This record gives sequence, C-alpha cells and structure tokens, in this order.
Amino acid sequence: MGWFVLYTKPKSEISVAQALEKANFEVYCPTTKVVRQWSDRKKKIEVPLFTSYVFIRIRNCERAKVFGFPGVIRYLFWLGKPAIARDEEIELIQSWLNDDRVGDVQVADISPGDRVKIKSGPFQERVGLVQELGSKRIRLVLHELGVTVNLRLNEVNIYT
Repeated sequence: MGWFVLYTKPKSEISVAQALEKANFEVYCPTTKVVRQWSDRKKKIEVPLFTSYVFIRIRNCERAKVFGFPGVIRYLFWLGKPAIARDEEIELIQSWLNDDRVGDVQVADISPGDRVKIKSGPFQERVGLVQELGSKRIRLVLHELGVTVNLRLNEVNIYT
C-alpha cells in the first residue's frame, strides 16, 4: 500500500491534512518554515513544501472517502493511473526536511536567473533556475518537473 497524492484547493493543504488525520487517515503534508515580510514586520511561517498536494496512505477501495472533506479536489494521476509515492520517497522527503545542517555559504556566486544543480536530497542531480535567493536558502524552479523547491544553499552547485 503506497501513498496516494491528493490535489487540494490552493492554501488548504495543511487544513486538509489535519481534517484527514482527525478522521484517522494516515496523512503526510511536508512543510517548511519561511520568512515572510509585510510592510511592518517579518514573520517565520510554516508553508507546504508542495503547493496543493497532500500524501495519504489509503487502500485503493477506500479512495472515494476523502472527497467528503473540504478542500479535497481530486487525486493526482500519472499515465491514466492514480499517482503513488513509494515509502522510500516519503522517507527521503522526511529525512531531507529533518536535516538541520546549514553551513555558512557565500552568496556572491549565485544570483536570480542562474542555473544550479542540486547536489543532495530528493531532487539530487536536477538542474533548476534560481528564482529567489536568501542568506541561507534558495528557491529554484525545476522546469522538467513543473515544481518550485526551497533548498539550503549548501545543497546546490553552480551549473554552467
């Protein structure tokens, strides 16, 4: 039994995951902390790693039960079948998010628009385009996968 991928309404990933957990479903919504700035303050908030996606471990015959929960739109399909994430892939995401090693990195070498190669984690060896750059983190667009990811700067190499 693998992890099915649920597609949710935008910005309802965490509430969908909480509601499904309350109903005793095994759910995983990977999150990361980011600093958001408003005109008067900065605040560290928790946001989903994958926008509009929640992982749920459920038997195939019980899949229809989730549609009674607010915010659930549909299952993600791949090649005409429901997309399933293997346990190893979920464990890899969890270990990657729980890894707190952050090194001191010189940011001068990377700027928005540069192409970089990811050297560790679940997206290892993928090439992405730098969208945003912080003092310790970087946001990359992985065009081949159609996703945006947030990484630590020590997890990327400059790609030419």
